[in-house]
Amino acid sequence: MTRIKILAALVAIACLSLSVAAYQQAGRGQAQARVVDVDKLRDNLYVLRGGGGNTAIFIAANGVVVVDTKNPGWGQPILEKIKTLTDKPVTTIINTHTHGDHVSGNVEFPATVEVIVHENTKANMMEMRGATGIPQQGPPTNIFKEHNGLGLPKRTFKDKMSIGTGNDRIDLFYFGRGHTNGDAWVLFPALRVVHAGDIFAGKNLPLLDANNGGSGVQIGDSLAKAANSLKNVETIITGHSMTTMSMADLREYAEFNKEFLAVVREAKKAGKSVDDVAKTWKMPAKYTGYGAPQEARLKANIQVIYDELK
Repeated sequence: MTRIKILAALVAIACLSLSVAAYQQAGRGQAQARVVDVDKLRDNLYVLRGGGGNTAIFIAANGVVVVDTKNPGWGQPILEKIKTLTDKPVTTIINTHTHGDHVSGNVEFPATVEVIVHENTKANMMEMRGATGIPQQGPPTNIFKEHNGLGLPKRTFKDKMSIGTGNDRIDLFYFGRGHTNGDAWVLFPALRVVHAGDIFAGKNLPLLDANNGGSGVQIGDSLAKAANSLKNVETIITGHSMTTMSMADLREYAEFNKEFLAVVREAKKAGKSVDDVAKTWKMPAKYTGYGAPQEARLKANIQVIYDELK
């Protein structure tokens, strides 16, 4: 079982880095087959995997709500897969944050679909800056400018918003900075499921995107606030893991990030360089099933925290 968990964590790390990089290099390579895999979580809730971040499909009485739309070119495959699940139209897209592997498919949906995001994510989506720590080939692309604003959000929230009623209600929360400064949590109360996006992408070092407001100092507290605030949740859809997580996993992940911050803070006080910390830091043994850190991600995260602690 431990071996399976470690493999899942490694896959999540690779998926997150590769999917963000794939967006930032979109249009510079040859097209590949776009295969969408479906996991059924509830009778009216599915997770679509492949092509970027994990996409949630919530089938409500009056239509379909889509959470995150993957990399460029994956909007149509999502729509085609939805047709195999229901004949209801897509009415709403909720984007958990700004990264291209979660929002780019927006432009392939009908203009009538309402797009909802956190207010900071809307500002970030207007710019579509490259993510901290992810190498770029050429200048960042802005898929929304290329499509004359199609797919950009027109509705935002600050701390909390609810849409729908009864069993169709969806609650949106913002618990603070982490992966970016606009990480939305999407709760389906009747189903006891929440989509966390990339602030909880999987059991690994997070991608701290300072270019889009991410914070290594605040992420642990933001995760802990989510764990303490979300009630009656059984299942967490992460940003990239091939499996779902539990609230116990979320609480553990909050502690992991707090402990990482404490180590880096002490190293900075001791006058150690980023390279010094990266060479000596090891994944604590108690965090079983966590992926081994990629050197580039480790250094980037330490640098982000060092910059915040100035």
